[in-house]
Amino acid sequence: MSEYVFPFEKLDVWQLSVDLADYVFELLESFPPNRHLRLVGQMEAAVTSPAQNIAEGKGRQYKKEFIQYLHIAQGSLYEVVTLNEVFRRRKLFSQEDANEVRTRCEQIDRKLNGLINSLRGTRGRTFPWSASLVTLYGWKMR
Repeated sequence: MSEYVFPFEKLDVWQLSVDLADYVFELLESFPPNRHLRLVGQMEAAVTSPAQNIAEGKGRQYKKEFIQYLHIAQGSLYEVVTLNEVFRRRKLFSQEDANEVRTRCEQIDRKLNGLINSLRGTRGRTFPWSASLVTLYGWKMR
């Protein structure tokens, strides 16, 4: 293997995303052939998408584009969380395996949020409408 390292390969969040995909693929390989093909196909696509979007975004010229791809990666990660729950409920994933997938997704989500906030130069997620809603409805933002 070449010693060259692509810029996205240096990102912990990309490495964790690839590890998640590898772990989930290992789980899916234990399924009986020709069972739940549509769900398996959706999970395969969703679980590989975060790493792909991180890599593609890192290759973009502008920081704003990279941030957009990180949000797309986050959306795909949420799809993995949803499919993981479906697989757990249908007993296609054991409770232990589903917990492991969820824990890995949580870690990746935190890393994505941190990277997005770092690129934006903000400490936490901010929403342009949050201050007005807090004032209007007395809501407390977490």
